[in-house]
Amino acid sequence: MLGLGDCSVRIVDRDRVAIVAAAMPAENDVAELADIFGLLADPARLRLLVALLEGEMCVCDLAAVSGASESAVSHHLRLLRAHRVVHVRRAGRMAYYRLADAHVRMLLDVALTHIGHAPAAAHPEHASPPPENAHE
Repeated sequence: MLGLGDCSVRIVDRDRVAIVAAAMPAENDVAELADIFGLLADPARLRLLVALLEGEMCVCDLAAVSGASESAVSHHLRLLRAHRVVHVRRAGRMAYYRLADAHVRMLLDVALTHIGHAPAAAHPEHASPPPENAHE
């Protein structure tokens, strides 16, 4: 029996491969994209970004809404700024953060819509382990 990843016939569609290879982003762009997805993989940073979907907020407000310390929020925001995911606006001694652009908003909106299509329990990775006495 063949696994899902096995080809039953080893033939390469050279034209298709050439088209896809030509459309492939440069290695440094792929690495930067992986870094951004890595940043988004952290639940604490993701909470901050979802909060910023509602508009700009200061560190104190982001800490209050996320349940994280101001220090932790500041650290996360520094990383997100370094990767151009958020921008800061300074007003005197206050700093207000917002999503960097419509692309970040769209990425978050699409991801949130995606997870709304199927309950987490439908994904084997999120299935709860059976209770310890399930076989008794």
